[in-house]
Formats: sequence, structure tokens, C-alpha cells
Amino acid sequence: MQNTDIKLTISSSPHLRTDEDTSSIMLDVIIALIPALAVAMYMFGFRALILTCVSVAASMLFEWGYRKLMKKNNTIRDLSAVVTGMLLAYCLPVSTPLWIVIVGDFFAIVIAKQLFGGVGKNFVNPALAARAFLFSYPVVMSTWVSPLSYDSFFSVNMTDAVTGATPLASLSNSALPQGINLMQAFFGQIGGSMGEISAFALLLGGIYLVIRRVISPRIPLAYLLTVAAVTFIFPRGNDNLIWMAWNLFSGGVMLGAIFMATDYVTSPITPVGQIIYGIGCGLLTVFIRYFGSYPEGTSYAILLMNICVWLIDKATMPRRFGYTREMKLAEKAKLKAAKAAAKLEKEANA
Repeated sequence: MQNTDIKLTISSSPHLRTDEDTSSIMLDVIIALIPALAVAMYMFGFRALILTCVSVAASMLFEWGYRKLMKKNNTIRDLSAVVTGMLLAYCLPVSTPLWIVIVGDFFAIVIAKQLFGGVGKNFVNPALAARAFLFSYPVVMSTWVSPLSYDSFFSVNMTDAVTGATPLASLSNSALPQGINLMQAFFGQIGGSMGEISAFALLLGGIYLVIRRVISPRIPLAYLLTVAAVTFIFPRGNDNLIWMAWNLFSGGVMLGAIFMATDYVTSPITPVGQIIYGIGCGLLTVFIRYFGSYPEGTSYAILLMNICVWLIDKATMPRRFGYTREMKLAEKAKLKAAKAAAKLEKEANA
């Protein structure tokens, strides 16, 4: 006899079977960011961990407080606020006063994220938007602590810290950095924002995210290859290969390409669109570095491309299966006729 007790559940597509959710994805991103934090702690001391923890705590508090005030469901368990807090801390000099970090967290969580509806609805990366806002404090945002300049690993007193120029300061003047080599730049023994200094640590995190299928390699590869190609072709009077390597290992290119530009919400969803987006980020980064007064172009390049995502998706969205050219023309004609009829009706009622 056949079993007649079988129950079927009928639902509309898409039919997905996965254990992944926002919190599991964000947890993977947090894990991928840990190597960069470890390098920052080694190069700048315990201050790097304190700054990161304060930024994470403030981000979670602002998200919880805003949603509590607006009587919305609590979303701090999805860990997106933790990721935003970490990324903002990584974008800042380790000498940044903690109160400025908290101001940046408020802007990232409340202004750039929650006022637009929360996670999944912001149109620009919250951490990068906050970093751009914090350039209201130009002295703070351009004071760089030299690596390994602390007297004690657990010292948090920054008043006696040694400040020095970053490699980007030399590159902006069309000159190669002096006193440091490419290996030091690759592993992070250079001045700069605390989470951006080690290309090696950031690449480790990026490889982890690709293996875990949290991100696609399209955007990072398109971004980095574009920066590499343009700087190699236009070395500004320097050795092509060495100039290209310095531009890849200095500043926020690695952090931006791997962790910022790949943000699900603010990047294209189509494969072709992701490549175009990555190329656009790379081109803008180099253009700002070459022709702008500010030596770093990563943050503003990604923010500008965030604004263009809707257009990129619209232009690269694949055609629906079975949707012919005749059907498209018929829809346009129907829409045009409807607009004409509405216009005539409005004129008749006037």
C-alpha cells in the first residue's frame, strides 16, 4: 500500500537550503579581520585593541539605543554593528582620541545606517561614510604614529608617541618612500591607519572570506588589478614594478578592496556589474591619488561608486528568460500610450 500520510509544503521560488544568515556571515568577516588587528597590536601596542573595543562597543550601543528609541526590533545580534565598529577603527590613526572614535560610530550607525532603515538598506558603506565625516578633524586624521615606537606594549599614553609620514605622503609627491622597503610595507611595519598597514594580514583575511564563500573574488581582483595596471603604466618617473607595488601595499587599498568594496548592500549583485564596480573603484583611487590634494583615494573612490551601484545593476541586469525584443518594444509603446492618455486627461480637466 502507498503511504497517504505524506505532507507536501508548496511555496514560491526561490527554494534555498542554507544555514547561513547575517550573523554567520558577519562572524566570518570578524574572524577575517583578526589578523590585521594582531599586526596593529604588535606595531602600535595595546592602544590598538582599546581603540577597536571602544569603537565596537559604541557601535553596538548606538544601534541598540536607536532601535529601542524607535521601538524597532533589536538587531545587534546580527553582528553588523560589530563589523562596522571594527572597520571604522581600522580606518583611523591609532592616536585618535576615543571621543572622536565614538562620534564616528554615531555617524556610522545612526546617520549612515539606521536613518535609512538599518542593515540592508544603507546606500553607502557606514564605516567609510563615518571616516569621511571625521575628516572634520584634519589634524587628528593625519597624525600618524610610527610603528614600534611605544615604550611598553601595555602603554596607552600617546603624548610622547613618535609621529612620522606614511608612504602615501611620498607617493603623492611622485617619490618612492625612503628608509623602508617593500617587505616592511607588505607585512605592516609602516605608518598609517592601524588596520590598513599590513597587506599580508588583509590578504589572509580575504583568502579566508573567499574560501568560506562570504565574498566573490570579482570585486577585489578587479579593484586591485586596475590599481596595479594604471600605476604600472603611469609610474610618474619611477620604476614601473616598484611603483605599482608601493601603491598596492600602501594606504587603504587592500582593506578597501577586500572588506569595504565587497559589502553586500553597497555593491552590485550582477557578476558583470561587480567587475565594472571594481574597475571604477580602482580608477578613482588612482585618479584621486595622482591629481587630488589628499594622498589617499580609497575611501572616496568606494563611496562614489556606492552611489553608482543602482545604475550599474540596472545596466547589467540579465534579460528575463523568454523576454524578447518585441515584448520589450510593446511594453515601451504601452507605457508611452498610458502617459499620453494621462496627459490628455489632465489637459481636459484643466
